[in-house]
Amino acid sequence: MARRRIGFWYRLAAVLCKPPLLLLLKRDWRGMEHIPADGGFITVVNHNSHVDPFAYAHFQYDTGRVPRFLAKHGLFKKGFVGAVMRGTGQIPVYRESTDALSAFRAAIDAVERGECVAFYPEGTLTRDPDLWPMTGKTGAARVALETRCPVIPVAQWGANLLLAPYAKKPSLLPRKTHHVLAGPPVDLSRFYGRELTPELLKEVTEVLMDAVTAQLEVLRGEPAPKVRFDPRKVRIEQRRRSARERELADGARAEDAPAKTAGDATEAAAAADGTTEGAAGTVGSSSGEGREAEAGK
Repeated sequence: MARRRIGFWYRLAAVLCKPPLLLLLKRDWRGMEHIPADGGFITVVNHNSHVDPFAYAHFQYDTGRVPRFLAKHGLFKKGFVGAVMRGTGQIPVYRESTDALSAFRAAIDAVERGECVAFYPEGTLTRDPDLWPMTGKTGAARVALETRCPVIPVAQWGANLLLAPYAKKPSLLPRKTHHVLAGPPVDLSRFYGRELTPELLKEVTEVLMDAVTAQLEVLRGEPAPKVRFDPRKVRIEQRRRSARERELADGARAEDAPAKTAGDATEAAAAADGTTEGAAGTVGSSSGEGREAEAGK
């Protein structure tokens, strides 16, 4: 099976990106021997910095097997950046639209043509507090099962020290090291030939995320949490907590309402009594004045 040529646009991107990457990041790259020399394959990679797609692309460019990333379709419309994205053959992702599945069809076609497709299975920057891989989406699992291609788990660490997730300013000094460890292909043969149900895709995705996490444990020299961070569960729990807080607040306001109503009634009664007494005094005064007037006559 053929392998994709690097081509003009990828070489141009390398000319523009490699000098600043070499300046900003030292390199500790391991596992290149696991990158297939020929044929289509998938890499699944963790994501912890806006810089790491460039740093990881540098790693894979140097293996001679350039990757095709799945990227937000908006990037393909932005002038020179869009021209580079299109020219290097990146795959646009149209989220929550009728074209959402076209990215997966394009990824399958690319693998079957002998290309490499790089997946960030988390779908976004990790939200794990300690930057471990969080739960993944099922796109990589679907492509892997439909093509039965090699799936290479890749972990990276260090770009996040240059630019932390969601940070606006980089930490340039001291110079950081970009660590990459590519592992052997993940054995998915036990899943081949089975119906692609949501449950199966989720199970395969967990296997892939376990493989990526295992590589990252080696890079970081420490074990990952036993329970993977799940942003969906966190959002659900946050909604439940907010709902409970609203219920408590509504209950407190409901309890205050009768007391306030009773207080208002008491004040109104007191005001009414004062008005009655004032009126009686006025009547008494008027009667006294009338009697005095009659006596004078």
